Amino acid sequence: MVENISRTNLSYRGDTDGIEDAIDGASLQTDSKCYDDDGRVKRTGTVWTTCSHIITGVIGSGVLSLAWSIAQMGWIAGPAAMVFFSIITLYTSSFLADCYRCGNSEFGKRNYTFMDAVHNILGGPSVKICGIVQYLNLFGSAIGYNIAAAMSMMEIRKSYCIHSSHGEDSCHISGNPYMIAFGVAQLFFSQIPDFHNTWWLSIVAAAMSFFYSTICLALGISKVAETGTIMGSLTGISIGTVTPAQKVWGVFQGLGNIAFAYSYSFILLEIQDTIKSPPSEGKAMKKAAKLSIAVTTTFYLLCGCMGYAAFGDAVPGNLLAGFGVSKAYIIVDMANAAIVVHLFGAYQVYAQPLFAFIEKEAGKKWPKIDKGFKVKIPGLPVYNQNIFMLIWRTIFVIIATLIAMLIPFFNDVLGVIGALGFWPLTVYFPVEMYIIQKKIPKWSSKWIYLQITSIFCLIVSIVAGLGSLVGVWIDLQKYKPFSLKN
Repeated sequence: MVENISRTNLSYRGDTDGIEDAIDGASLQTDSKCYDDDGRVKRTGTVWTTCSHIITGVIGSGVLSLAWSIAQMGWIAGPAAMVFFSIITLYTSSFLADCYRCGNSEFGKRNYTFMDAVHNILGGPSVKICGIVQYLNLFGSAIGYNIAAAMSMMEIRKSYCIHSSHGEDSCHISGNPYMIAFGVAQLFFSQIPDFHNTWWLSIVAAAMSFFYSTICLALGISKVAETGTIMGSLTGISIGTVTPAQKVWGVFQGLGNIAFAYSYSFILLEIQDTIKSPPSEGKAMKKAAKLSIAVTTTFYLLCGCMGYAAFGDAVPGNLLAGFGVSKAYIIVDMANAAIVVHLFGAYQVYAQPLFAFIEKEAGKKWPKIDKGFKVKIPGLPVYNQNIFMLIWRTIFVIIATLIAMLIPFFNDVLGVIGALGFWPLTVYFPVEMYIIQKKIPKWSSKWIYLQITSIFCLIVSIVAGLGSLVGVWIDLQKYKPFSLKN
């Protein structure tokens, strides 16, 4: 057991430079029952485990802000924006799936990560730019998930306080203890060796995402049925309720939130690297992406639209907060608990690629960094703990937790993260790599179409980022650090 864990750690941190002969040795290794054609431990992922990873990465805390996003744009533009982002994500996911192997889709050299693909296919300055954007996005997602988990835990505590005091206590809850508690839990989960070993956590998290999304949908339907009125308007929040400037920034921020809700492309190749073959990893990934995005878009539209129909322009940034003092508070508490469990897994889905990158680079500079010690827990196999992994991952979790406590603005943070990563990671790099992989001629009709799509998505990212940054700036004017209260 220890040997297998150690081998996985070393191989995941290894650079692709050491596998140049993988193709030549494929005929010798493909018959092995233990190793794949690149000499690594045989992959066991299926379409269904891949779907669980994608759903865990996609259906996250972002679903809670979708009703608010629709409220900014209205019944026409809001759902249309969600459909637009889903189509773009599905389209570019198929591009990325074709980039997992260079050249031959079955025996070509593997690109284990998004960064590997950019390095091997595009090269040059694109590698550094991609690395900066991707890892900032992964780091930002960890911060956003900490905030979202803390808010859900606060809602549970507030609900209990209000109902136990029969509404006499205003029940102002501090968010800091809950952010710290989530961070402490992640200290332990972050010691999971690598992405391949998080499959069980992803399955649990995916189940939780379906659970709380279904509850959100049911609560929205019940509220509409109770009032007998579908709230909202065709154009969203009207001028007068907000100023014209606030209306514009709200629409832009809503776009950023929707972009965040679909952001997973930059971990697609890491997920694809867990899939066994045959059939080819690309075919399995495309099938998983279609299933996952169809499911998530259906849930997004239902939850977002029913939330807006229930509350109209007054819908809160976190949809579940609107049901906190209702008679169904126990069900709401269950949904919030499911969100917390889901975010434990989502945090790791986004953090593991960043962990792997830092550990790979550290291993190249300091070859002796793989020293560790054995951890013996009664009833469990002996665990080989790497010292550097323990220290670096602990520091990461602590920093992410501190930043979440400094800027706990749920909608604003999600919008900034979504806008930062959408165009470069979901559109630009996948499109450019696809053009090279498929040898699409410059100025051909397909090349022009792809470039127009990329430019349009760039404009969407810019306006979404501006709206979200303005939101952060406005919130900072009236906020004291480390003083989040609900």
